[in-house]
Amino acid sequence: MSALSVIWDRYAIGKTGDSPPPQFNLLRWFSLVSLVVIASVAIGLGIISTRFVVTESIERDAMLSSQFIQSIASAEIRHVALPVSMTMGELLDARQDGHHPQSMLEARQRARNEFLDHIAMLPDALLANIYGADRVIVWSTNPALVGRDMSGNEDLEQAFSSPQQVATSYDEVTSGRSEQKFLRAPRTLFIENYIPLLDEQGNVASVVEIYKEPRDLVQRIQRGFVLIWLATAIGGGLIYFGLFWIVRRAQGLLAQQQSQLIANETFVALGEMSSAVAHSLRNPLASIRSSAELAQELVDPPVQKNIADIISQVDRMSKWVRELLISARPLSGDIEVVEPVAVINEALHGFDQQIRHSGVRVEFHAESAPAVVSHRVLLAQVLNSLFANAIEAMPSGGLLRIEVKPDGSGKRLLLAITDTGQGMTRKQETMAFKPYYTTKQGGLGVGLVMVKRIMERFGGKVSLTSREREGTRICLNFKVAGGRR
Repeated sequence: MSALSVIWDRYAIGKTGDSPPPQFNLLRWFSLVSLVVIASVAIGLGIISTRFVVTESIERDAMLSSQFIQSIASAEIRHVALPVSMTMGELLDARQDGHHPQSMLEARQRARNEFLDHIAMLPDALLANIYGADRVIVWSTNPALVGRDMSGNEDLEQAFSSPQQVATSYDEVTSGRSEQKFLRAPRTLFIENYIPLLDEQGNVASVVEIYKEPRDLVQRIQRGFVLIWLATAIGGGLIYFGLFWIVRRAQGLLAQQQSQLIANETFVALGEMSSAVAHSLRNPLASIRSSAELAQELVDPPVQKNIADIISQVDRMSKWVRELLISARPLSGDIEVVEPVAVINEALHGFDQQIRHSGVRVEFHAESAPAVVSHRVLLAQVLNSLFANAIEAMPSGGLLRIEVKPDGSGKRLLLAITDTGQGMTRKQETMAFKPYYTTKQGGLGVGLVMVKRIMERFGGKVSLTSREREGTRICLNFKVAGGRR
């Protein structure tokens, strides 16, 4: 790690001070809150839907039962040739037979008995009761209930006070209601229907109470429950995961933009610091070198070697200053269509002497390489930096492999530069693109940073993989000219 990297780390720590407060985790809070909201809405809709299905189904069944009972009553009156003005509601209470002419007694009894036979044979019926005007049970499929006074039954009173039917559903038998004396216990849901029968004046003369357990209707309701809850669960799940995916992607984009913003701020701060350091050093270094050159001509030969060392170190410092100024300068250059193979050949030609001196073998494999979006001068700067690093990593010789090939989509071009040098540790690999971090003696640590900035400047990417004592591979990913992202 270079001295400037240490300075910058201390500067950053001094700027931040205490550890920053924990960030708001958008994805976690959205997951929890949206799950609660969507689950609550889904459960509420499920409950409302199931209640609506049950209510509508029961009311429909009650209406059909009422129409059926009233149709039977009218048919029996016509069947026994009773006067049209007489209704079945007036005939059901046998206690009222003495108030009517005896000549019609037999016909009345016959009509009543046939009607009661139909009521007793109703399908799915658990119990049937008939109430007289005084709220006393005058007939029942359970003989033990006949003669009981049911005054005070709210549902019964409502049926007598209104010509409309009243239907009520129960999930289980209510022990406090004496009229619910079933001959067999219901299995699941049962329905209670109050069907009023009117007299000649339109008043309620008697009420037929029927307890039913319509198994087919119950099965349909249960299937409706399953479909409603299944659709609710699937719909809620799709909404939740759809929103979760959107928020997760949005959080990723925000994190990427935040990271880019931090990186930009870091480069600005580093640029300001680098410019200040570089400009402060340039003049003193120039004065030191000039003085050293003058002194070298006046001193004895033994001292000249020491002065030469001073000049060498000043030159190295001057090189650092130039690199600092280059790294701090904003990137300039318009987008160009660049032939990558030609630029690679030019860059390799500039390293011919260094390659021969180091004993490095070069393998350059280029398939049909399309033109890429870049800038010729800046791309040459990228390649010079990478080739220099690769050659310096192989002082005793090795293999430098360069591969150029399009990716599968045809919209990107991959340029891989691989060396067989010293390689990096895992920690060094993760720190490779950090500003002013370097593992080379005398290095400044701005080369890979500039490579990354230049590649991103033109919509490209750079990645690095390395293994200690095996070598390093850097892959440049270019946008093909004329291709779409």
